[in-house]
This record gives sequence, structure tokens and C-alpha cells, in this order.
Amino acid sequence: MATVAISLIRPQTENTRPPRALWVPFELGRPFGPPSDPAFQKRVILAALRLVERADGPVIIEDFCDDDPRAQPDPSWRRPFDHAAVAGGPGEVIARRLESEIEMLRGQHDRWIRQRGCTTLGLSGLLVAECARLAAGSLRGEALPSPREEFSPPLMLRFAVDDLKAYCLEAAAAGAAKPSSRQLGDWFWDQTASGAALHAIRTACLASNDERLKLIAGNFMVPAARVRATG
Repeated sequence: MATVAISLIRPQTENTRPPRALWVPFELGRPFGPPSDPAFQKRVILAALRLVERADGPVIIEDFCDDDPRAQPDPSWRRPFDHAAVAGGPGEVIARRLESEIEMLRGQHDRWIRQRGCTTLGLSGLLVAECARLAAGSLRGEALPSPREEFSPPLMLRFAVDDLKAYCLEAAAAGAAKPSSRQLGDWFWDQTASGAALHAIRTACLASNDERLKLIAGNFMVPAARVRATG
């Protein structure tokens, strides 16, 4: 059976040496390019399938010729709210800011759902306000039980954090503008109470004696590039 791989990390593909692979210069998680752009995604798929027609080899690694058109910032995009970067502070202060911000973004997120008809929220199985309360409780040092008995408290905290990130980024992307992922990431991690809260939760969890909590916090709370950027 003829196979074709889509490669996002070229050195890894060079080491594994598949029969055919198309390397694409897109960020992780977007192997076919930007979301909501079926014409561009079709080009990527067809470029990959054309490798099946190639008779050379035994290893073929072809580079896709175009960058992600959404990698460039959209100057028409505006942040949901405009204020200076949110600094850290006592856990109670950050917790209150987080809970207030999640409520502030509700209208924008409702707009996202009306536009797209879907959301990526739902990993935790909780309402977004419940996710915020769970994260805020962690900031306050509260030993909260898991709201779902089939999942441990550390795992539920991870799921709640993932839903909070999705909620904020979807809310920020609502509207006609098409912000780049870098625009959204810079806003979330540098200028929101939610981003500051996740940094604080990660720091607190890494100081815990719970090895599962430390593992989850170290690997899933904050992207490695953002941890390096903030020290």
C-alpha cells in the first residue's frame, strides 16, 4: 500500500526515512495549514497525494512551497480588551482577576459560537465558570476534590486549564479579523489575567510534593516557549 506522511518536523522525518513525506512549514497542530481555509488545505493534500505518482526513492521528502498565510499578523485585529500587561501578585488577587476576566469574555465567546457553530471547549466536561473556579481555587491554595470522580484532581486541573485557554483564544478570535496564532498567543500569555494565572498555577504545582501534579504542570500548563520567554 502506497503511503504519504505529512511532516511538521523535518529532522525527525529525515531520521525516520518514510517512503514519501511532504514537509510543511506550519506550526504544530496545523498539518494542512490554517483553519477555515479549505482551498489552501486542499492544495496541501493534493501536493501530498502527488508524491504517490513519484517513482524515485526509496525515500522522498518534498517541501511544500508556501508558508501559512495566517502566520502574518492581521493589523485589523483588536484585542477583546486593552490594558497593560497583567503582572503577578498574591494568589487571591490573581484568582479574582481570572474569574472576572472569564465573565468579561462571555459575550465575545458567544459571538465565536454564533459565527462558527462549534467550540473546542469540553475536555473537562465543566462549564467555563466551573473551570475558572477550579483554577482560582488552586491559586488560593485550596485542596479541591475532583468534580468528576473518574478523574484525579491533578488531571481535572489540567483539563480545566485547557478549556480556559480554548475559551480565551476563541473569544479573542471572534469577529471578522483573522489574527495569527502569534498575535493571540502574545495577547493571552502577556496581557491577560488568565495567562498570568496559569503561570502562577504552574509555579505553585511544581513546588508541590505530588509527583503527578508536578508532571502535569511541567508538561501541559504553559508552552515551553512561553516558559522560556518569562523565565
